Amino acid sequence: MTSWQTVRLVAGSFILLSLALGIPDSPMFVSSWWLAFTAFVGANLLQSALTQWCLMETIVRKLGARPGA
Repeated sequence: MTSWQTVRLVAGSFILLSLALGIPDSPMFVSSWWLAFTAFVGANLLQSALTQWCLMETIVRKLGARPGA
C-alpha cells in the first residue's frame, strides 16, 4: 500500500469513527464533541489538497510506506 492510500484509509476511518461517536442516534454515541474531530480531519484534507503537503503522509513515509505515484 502506498503512502497516499494509507493516508486516505486512516482519514476515512477517523471520519467514520468520529461520526459514530458523535451522532446522537448512533449506538456508539459518546459526545457531540466528536464531530469537532470530524471537522478537523476534513480541514486537514482540504489543506493538503490546496498546499500539496500532508503531515500524515510524511509520518507514514517515515514509518516505511512507499511513496505513491
